[in-house]
Amino acid sequence: MEIAITKMSSKGQIVIPSEMRGDLYEGEKFVIIKADKQMILKSMKAFEKNIEEDLKFAKRTEEAWKSYERGEFISKSADDFLNDLEKC
Repeated sequence: MEIAITKMSSKGQIVIPSEMRGDLYEGEKFVIIKADKQMILKSMKAFEKNIEEDLKFAKRTEEAWKSYERGEFISKSADDFLNDLEKC
């Protein structure tokens, strides 16, 4: 295990120390998982091909849940919902 200290810039950028960049390349994509004050940084190479779409879906789901918690959803019966859906 390697440990290093880095800092975040005013633009929110964090530098990965050069000694830890051995097998990384410019433009590589990463997944950042945040839980409270902890963050995990993982290369997209470590995931399956569909993970990017899965992460987008998870983010939309999380945003929808927060919107629900703020009371921004409209409540209606299943029949009304299906009728509205048929109109689209």
